[in-house]
Amino acid sequence: MSEVDTGLLRSSAVMAIGTTLSRALGFVRSAMIVAAVGSVNLHADIFTYANTVPNMLYILVAGGVFNAVLVPQIVRATKGDPDGGAAYVNRILTLGGLALTGITAALIAAVPWVMRVLAGEELFADDLSAQTESFLDFARYCMPQVFFYGVFVLIGQVLNARNRFGPMMWAPIGNNLVSIAILAAYLMAYGGKSGDMAYSTGEELVLGLGSTFGIVVQTAILIPYLRKAGVRYRPRFDLRGSGLGHTLRLGMWTVLFVVVNQIAYVVVGRIATNASSSAALTGETSSGFTAYNFAFLLLMVPHGIITVSLATAVLPRLSGLAADGELAQSGRELSSTLRHALAWILPFCTVLAVLGPSLAVVMFSWGAAEGDAGPLGRTLVVFSPALVFFTVHYLMLRGFYAVEDTRTVFFVQCGVAATNIVAAVLLTDPTGSPDVAPWLAAAYGVAYLVGSTLSLLVLRRRLGDLDLGALFRFVARLAIVCVPTAGVAWLAAAGVSAAGADPDTKPGALLLLGVAGALALGVLLLGARLMRLSEVTGLVGSIMGRLRR
Repeated sequence: MSEVDTGLLRSSAVMAIGTTLSRALGFVRSAMIVAAVGSVNLHADIFTYANTVPNMLYILVAGGVFNAVLVPQIVRATKGDPDGGAAYVNRILTLGGLALTGITAALIAAVPWVMRVLAGEELFADDLSAQTESFLDFARYCMPQVFFYGVFVLIGQVLNARNRFGPMMWAPIGNNLVSIAILAAYLMAYGGKSGDMAYSTGEELVLGLGSTFGIVVQTAILIPYLRKAGVRYRPRFDLRGSGLGHTLRLGMWTVLFVVVNQIAYVVVGRIATNASSSAALTGETSSGFTAYNFAFLLLMVPHGIITVSLATAVLPRLSGLAADGELAQSGRELSSTLRHALAWILPFCTVLAVLGPSLAVVMFSWGAAEGDAGPLGRTLVVFSPALVFFTVHYLMLRGFYAVEDTRTVFFVQCGVAATNIVAAVLLTDPTGSPDVAPWLAAAYGVAYLVGSTLSLLVLRRRLGDLDLGALFRFVARLAIVCVPTAGVAWLAAAGVSAAGADPDTKPGALLLLGVAGALALGVLLLGARLMRLSEVTGLVGSIMGRLRR
């Protein structure tokens, strides 16, 4: 393994450990949310969607610029400016803070109009007036999160550009701990409820303001690390001639990319909330936004631990190579990163397709959601292949960002969003069923199959070399390992069920997951060693080395 790969794995391991701890606490938080509000029907969707909208809006108005454009620009300023980029960073922090303040204030004032656009029209029916009021109250209490999400990412990307990757990955632990404490207080005070009812004022205050306080804590954790990274923040308002115009021009294409992406997400959200609202009016059971959202969040666990950690660590290096004109080497670096990501994502997805229903029972069949894990489990199974396509697409976009080609990213994402919208409408409308979450997951998979293909082909032409031969050979060897891995998981699950364990109960599902998961992991590691897949074994070694220190 090269020194570059070793360094990448070392940086990724720091972030992966922090992300793993955060995601483990996130599991507890998610289980407590469904225990409090359920995982199906309108009662769950009222809170879940209102609490998701601030993050959606942050991404829409600022997330694209902060996440994708700032790191390459800060790296260039650090290399090229006489002060090592200090003035540029101060201007970025000042401009970003001012913009976030104004945007957040405007969104809070416009909550009734914003939420009517983002939610399905069925939720605003006269017969659901109490539920509508709860939905709008949650939105008001949660909307300040837009500001704190933005500041968190702004500071985090400044730290990432200075190769301080750990804090941004570890800070969400604070958010999860706060959320868990607040949810515990909610359950003790109000208990869990499921169905189609609205919320009381006290319930709205605890859940809404409590969720926002968690984001405040997450952001505050990062502030001391700025000084440790050598950043001495001083507000700078002398923006003319500072280079920010170039950053914002790059950001315009990224903003358009995000707008297109969020349009697709809004369509999915409207379809999901329409389904749960319509079911509330007719007395049916629905799987709408909450089931889709929690299945997606669970799917993002390996993405956050593996792919995001690798991508965050490699982006400054890709930007540096691109700045030096070494495009082919940048492509080879990206191909290596993709192999390291797929080394764990592909096996995870094959096993998830087998064990998804049992995982949903263990994770989400608690309290108010007791016995309602079926729709979520089906959604997980359908989502599993989508993560492979999303991983390829996500990493290819880092290659475009490194060469500042945000224009191409926008056009590729137009294809993804259009496919997602068309597939979501076509797959849900003909069924007429309120159980829409699995169909929306299928639409997501189709969209990112298109996206990963487009981004891979276009980036290969842009960089000139993605080392596709090595990539395809690696995927072929990994697939050979994944087949028996999934097969062993299926046989183990069948054996545990045949021995008397009921997979629809938490003890039975937990036993099934433990036995099948352990055997599948053993087969994966053995197969990786036999097939000489150093991308699998290398990351394990890096993480274990960190844990021993």
